[in-house]
Amino acid sequence: MRRDPVFRRQGLALLLLTALGAGLGFCLSPSAGLLALGLCLFFFLLLLQGYRRQRATLERLCADLDRILHGDTSVNLDAYSEGNWSVLHNQLEKLLGQLLEQSELLTRDKSRLAASIADISHQIRTPLTALNLLAARLSAPELPEEARRTAGRELRRQLERLDWLVSALLRMSRLDAGTAELKREPVSLRRAVEQAAAPLGIPMELQEQELVLTGDAVIPGDFSWTVEALGNLLKNAMEHTPPGGTVTVEIGDNPLYGEVIVRDTGPGFAPEDLPHLFERFYRGKNAGPQSVGIGLCLARMIITAQNGTIHAANRRTGGAQFTVRFYRGAV
Repeated sequence: MRRDPVFRRQGLALLLLTALGAGLGFCLSPSAGLLALGLCLFFFLLLLQGYRRQRATLERLCADLDRILHGDTSVNLDAYSEGNWSVLHNQLEKLLGQLLEQSELLTRDKSRLAASIADISHQIRTPLTALNLLAARLSAPELPEEARRTAGRELRRQLERLDWLVSALLRMSRLDAGTAELKREPVSLRRAVEQAAAPLGIPMELQEQELVLTGDAVIPGDFSWTVEALGNLLKNAMEHTPPGGTVTVEIGDNPLYGEVIVRDTGPGFAPEDLPHLFERFYRGKNAGPQSVGIGLCLARMIITAQNGTIHAANRRTGGAQFTVRFYRGAV
C-alpha cells in the first residue's frame, strides 16, 4: 500500500481532514470532537477497504493476463466488466482480439512460407536434375554428333526454363513483400499486348496459330509489369490452342476501366480447375508437362497490384476466356 502514491495522497488528505475536524469538534464540545473523529475513522476504513479490493482485483487481472500470454485460452475476463473496470475490460478485449488475429495470421504465414519453400525446392530440383543428366550425357565421348546437338538444345531449353522460373519466383516474392515499385503512368494496352505477344510469334507460326488483336485503351499502370501479366495469359492461351487455332485479344475502354479479353479455341478449363486457376503452383487437369503453375498466379498478383481484377471462364461456344479489368479509380 505504501507503494501506491494515489492511496498515500488520499490517506494524507483524510488524516488532515480528521485532524482539522476533530480540532474544530473539540473546540465546540468533547462529543462533537469524538463524533468528527469517528466519522473520519469510518471513512478511512472505507477507503482502505476499497483500496484493498481494487488491489486484489488488479492482482487477479495481472495473473489472468499472464496466463493468456502463456497461451491459456480458457481465461474469461468478463469478471472485470462491471464498475470502474468496464472501460479497461473493453480495451483489453479489443487488444486481445487483435493479438489473437495477428497470431493466427503469423501461424498461417509460417505454414504458407514452409509450403512455398517446399514447392519452390521441388520446382527447381526438376530442371536441375534434367541438367545434371544432360551434362553427364554430353560428357560421354562415344555420343553421336546428332545426339550431342539434340542434348545441347535440350540443355538450353532447361536453362531457359530454370531462368524463367527463378525470375518469376523473384517477382512473386517482391510482390508478396510489397517491395515491387509499380509505376502509375499512361499505358497503352494495345502496345502492351503487342510486346507481350512478340516472344510467342515464332511458336505460334510453327503451329499455324493466329493472333487477332482489336481495340485499344490507356490505363494508369506500369508498362513492364503489365506486359509480364498479359504475356502469361497469352502464353497460357497459346499452349491450350490446337494447331491452326486462333487466340483473340479484344481491348475495350470506358470511363471506369480498361478491359482486355483473351479468348482461345482450345478445349477450355476443366470445371474442377476453375476455382484454383490462380493459386500458386496449381497445375490444371490439362496442364502441359513443362507447366509449373505460377504463370497465372503471377499475372493475378500483378493485375491486382495495379487496381485490377481478373476472371477466368469457359466460353459457351468452346474455348477459354480471361477477362482483365484495370480500374481507373478505387474498387
